[in-house]
Amino acid sequence: MEVRFPSGDLELVGHLAAPPGGSRSRPGLVLCHGFPSIAGAGNAVMSTLPGLADRLAASHGWAALAYAARGCRPSQGEFSLGGWLADVHAAVAALRAEVGVAGVWLAGFGRGGALAICAAAADPSIRGVIAFAPPADFDDWASQPRRLLEFARRAAVVHDQNFPRNFDQWSAELRSIRTVACAEKVYPRPLMVIHGLADVDVPVFDARVVADAHSSAELRVISGASHDLRLDPRAIAVLFGWLDRQWNQYQANLPR
Repeated sequence: MEVRFPSGDLELVGHLAAPPGGSRSRPGLVLCHGFPSIAGAGNAVMSTLPGLADRLAASHGWAALAYAARGCRPSQGEFSLGGWLADVHAAVAALRAEVGVAGVWLAGFGRGGALAICAAAADPSIRGVIAFAPPADFDDWASQPRRLLEFARRAAVVHDQNFPRNFDQWSAELRSIRTVACAEKVYPRPLMVIHGLADVDVPVFDARVVADAHSSAELRVISGASHDLRLDPRAIAVLFGWLDRQWNQYQANLPR
């Protein structure tokens, strides 16, 4: 079902899939989309993740929330890296408020995976993260922030021609948010990093750096896979298996 929730002064739109069984205890997962890679794609970030959320709810018993980050319609606002990180926290709060959700995990794709790691670093109540092709940092964007802004307009995640009001502050976030530093802070909570060996957008070296920073992360490199792992059935199979293990371990540690 469609849900709306606040992130600061903005309203975000998402899709919440709830498993059968009413208010009984069940795990919760926030799905974080990546940054659009083609013109106009900011209007279509919700095209595939709601279906994945529905599968997780129906077949695996997870309450799953997929949402459009600020700038991606139908959510309000304009893209900023710090704003997208705030949106992850807002989605976690929205899912945690659902009746019966026992704990919240994060799954993110591309830059959304990187921000999921950083959100978990700042919120110790997040139980674990699985990240698909996360960059180790955003230095490539930080080195050419005006070029990024121009592309963000074409990708339809920045709509206001007068945005950002403070370009220096907007661009500074691109260098201050660093996945590799955040991964270290997620430990000892579980982290799994999945990367495609044929990824031409984010080097597979980034996956190894992020996993090493955590010190006990699971790393899976999929032969022949590209950057768009949400469409790769092998990657989704790994996601399902990892989530099943997370919930089984959580239940096993409950007081008897």
